[in-house]
Amino acid sequence: MKLLEINVVCGVKSTGRIATEIAKEYENKGYEVKIAYGRDSVPKEFQKYAVRIGSKASVYYHAFISRFFDNAGFVSRIATKKFLKWADDYNPDVLWLHNLHGYYINIEMLFNWIKTRPNMEVRWTLHDCWAFTGHCTHFTMAGCNKWQEECFSCPKKCDYPKSMMFDRSRKNYQKKKNLFTGVSNLTIYTPSEWLKEKVKKSFLKGYEVKVLPNTIDKNLFQYTKSDFRIRYNIAADKKLIISVASSWTKSKGLDDLIELSKMLDAEKYVVMAIGLSDKQLKSLPNTMIGVGITGVKELVEAYSAADLIVSTSKEETFGLTILEAAACGTRSIVYKDTACEEVALKNGGRAVDMDVNALYSAIIEES
Repeated sequence: MKLLEINVVCGVKSTGRIATEIAKEYENKGYEVKIAYGRDSVPKEFQKYAVRIGSKASVYYHAFISRFFDNAGFVSRIATKKFLKWADDYNPDVLWLHNLHGYYINIEMLFNWIKTRPNMEVRWTLHDCWAFTGHCTHFTMAGCNKWQEECFSCPKKCDYPKSMMFDRSRKNYQKKKNLFTGVSNLTIYTPSEWLKEKVKKSFLKGYEVKVLPNTIDKNLFQYTKSDFRIRYNIAADKKLIISVASSWTKSKGLDDLIELSKMLDAEKYVVMAIGLSDKQLKSLPNTMIGVGITGVKELVEAYSAADLIVSTSKEETFGLTILEAAACGTRSIVYKDTACEEVALKNGGRAVDMDVNALYSAIIEES
């Protein structure tokens, strides 16, 4: 039996780690497993699974074209044709899809290929909302519900996957609806009840939708003593509050975290953001500590050293960092009305109104 997974990354970032966890699980069941991915490097331990779709150059080209024509997911024809030829030869029994956005694969060619293989079991884990919108990955901050009927005049055109000129959200929506519906033997998985509810209001509602919460390797994510506080010059008597993201986009709430760092007493608290870009690190105020993109080992050390993890994100479909921190013994405070709330409450954390003042009050109460 053969399993083929498709995701934008392999073995790195949240979805990449989820894909490799599934790969290990199926390998233990006796499956031959491959993960087709589009970008970023693959850790050595997972290279045995990895099959690259396209190249760095094809990703850049896809991104460049979609910036003008708002057609993310509909470029990369040469890269996808080559990959599908390989996939035909590999001949998977089970196809497990993850994030198909990220400028690396042509979804029209992919789904046309899928529909020629009605006996292949297809599973699709949605990690965000891109599959059933005409443009965006999340719509909560925009307060937009057009995706329930038909997208047009997208209020998030300038957000990822960013378009600087055309708005083709209606056309994208129609094409996705035609492509993604009518697939034999397809089951959709969501990491949260929150996202399942949204899927059931979309054009994907005809499929069976199962909640499959993201899991973590507890052999990796567990309380670990280290010199983390010493490395970052954090006194033992100070409360360390961390927040982690693989990419600190606007919706992740970095502005709120910065405001929080200014509100808290610097004699008692240290606020740390992990996963920042070089540009964000340079612009960070001296009221908080910034850490760039890091590996699992340092993440575990950070979770273990922290007194509290907070999420200022306003758009989440799960909240993997909250689960990882909980496995390391660290409590959480998150914003309500995102899927983070589900994860936090199940793991001894709490949720507050989507306001930095509410977050500040909760932290003071926890101290």
